[in-house]
Amino acid sequence: MPADDSKEQHDDLFEDRFARALQDAGAGFGPGRDLAAAGAARGRRLLARRRAAVLAGAAAVACAGVSGALLLPGAGGADDPRSVTAASTSTSPAGSSPAGSSPGGSSSGSSPAGSSPAAGNVDAGITAEEMIRTLKDLLPEGTTSGEEGAGSERHPLPPYAGLVYDDGEGGGAISLSLNRVEPGSNQARETTTCPDKALVRHDACRTEKLADGSRLMLFQGYEYPDGRADTKWWAADLVTPQGHHVSVSEWNAEAQKDAPVTRDRPPLSMAQLRTVATAPAWRALAEVGPAPEKQAPPEGTDTPPADPSGKAIRRTLVSLLPDDVEVVDQGGQDTQYAFLVLDDGQGASLVQINVQADMSDVEDQLFGADAETLPDGTKVVERRGPGEKGGEGVVMWTVDTIRPDGRRVVISAFNSGAQHTDATRETPALTVEELRDIATDPRWRDVR
Repeated sequence: MPADDSKEQHDDLFEDRFARALQDAGAGFGPGRDLAAAGAARGRRLLARRRAAVLAGAAAVACAGVSGALLLPGAGGADDPRSVTAASTSTSPAGSSPAGSSPGGSSSGSSPAGSSPAAGNVDAGITAEEMIRTLKDLLPEGTTSGEEGAGSERHPLPPYAGLVYDDGEGGGAISLSLNRVEPGSNQARETTTCPDKALVRHDACRTEKLADGSRLMLFQGYEYPDGRADTKWWAADLVTPQGHHVSVSEWNAEAQKDAPVTRDRPPLSMAQLRTVATAPAWRALAEVGPAPEKQAPPEGTDTPPADPSGKAIRRTLVSLLPDDVEVVDQGGQDTQYAFLVLDDGQGASLVQINVQADMSDVEDQLFGADAETLPDGTKVVERRGPGEKGGEGVVMWTVDTIRPDGRRVVISAFNSGAQHTDATRETPALTVEELRDIATDPRWRDVR
C-alpha cells in the first residue's frame, strides 16, 4: 500500500477508535463516529455519536466491545476503541487496534528520543523509539521489519508501535497501542468484554481477571467478517485498575488489510500475545502519558440527557414482541444498544435496536424529505436492503424514528441469526409493520 494511502487509512480508521475513546471522557457513550460540537463537553459527547448516526443510519451503529475498537454488529469494535499533540513526525498516526491500520513495510518516521511534545497539555515523554524498542524486546526470537510508531507528541492520539515479525515461518503484522481510559467507565468494561458470536465472527474469546485486579481479554477472530479472505486477527486487551489500556493485535499477513496471507495463523501464540500485553514495561510507559480528561459542561451549558441503559432497552424490546416469536439469544451494551435473536419456527432472525437520548442536532442529516411525519411530530423512515456484513442472501429491514424531543429509536431485523452468516430464512421474523409498531411505541419515551 502506498505511504499516503496507508496514512489516510490510519487516520480514517482511528477516528472510529478515537470517537470511542471520547465516549467516557466526554460523558455519554455513542458508538461509532460523530461530527461536531456545541461547547467543549457536549462536543466531545456528540463526537462519539453524531458521525456514527450519520454514517450508519440504522441500528448497526452499536459496537461489540472488542479491543475497545469499533466493531459494528457483524462490529464491533468495537471501535474499540478507542493523549498526544496535533503535530507529529510519525509516518503512521493511528494506534494499533482491530480498527487501526497495521504496518506493511513503512520505515519509522518517529520523533527523536527525548524530544518534547510539540504542543498541548501532555505530561509526557513517551517516544516512538521507546514504543518500538519495548515491543521488539518482548517478542520471541525472530526478525522484524517495517518498524513504525508514534509517541506522546500526538495527543490525543495514543502512542503506538507496529512492525512485521517473522519467526521463520512467514511474516505477520503486529501492532500495539498504549492508552488511558477512565477506571470503572463503560469504555473500560467494554474494552475487555467478549463480543457475542451473533454480532462478531470469531473462533474464541475469553476474559480473565489478573491478581492485581486488571482485566485481560484474549480474542481470536478474523479481519473480514464476511470471510472474503483468510486473514486472521488475534488481539489482547489489558485494562488495569488505574485505567492503563494496552491493546495488541496480530495478523497472519504482513498488513492488516489487502495483503496476502503468509501463514496459517498469526505468529504469536495466545500465551505469547498475553505475555506481550501484560508486560510491566507498558504500565511504566503509560504512567508517563496523560490521564484521560474528565470533561465538565461549560458554564451556561445544559447537561445532556443520559442515554438509556442497554438492559432497559432489551426489556422493553422483549415486551413489545409479537406472541409468535421466541427469544433464543440476547445481549447488548451498557447504554443505547441491545439485540435479540428470534425464532418463529422458521429459522433464526437477528433484531437489533438503538435508543439514543438526543439526536436533534443531526436530525436533518438522518431524516430527509422522504421521512413521514406522524401526528405527534415523530419522523419515520423505512428502509429495505441487503445486509451489511457479507452474509450471503441476508436482507436488512430498518425503521428509523426520531421524536420531537430528539429521542431516536432505530430498529433493524435480518433473515439470519447473525449479519455475517448466510440467510437462514427468506425474510426477517418481524415484518416492517411490526418494526414500525415497536419503534413508534410510546413506551420508549420513559426508558432510562
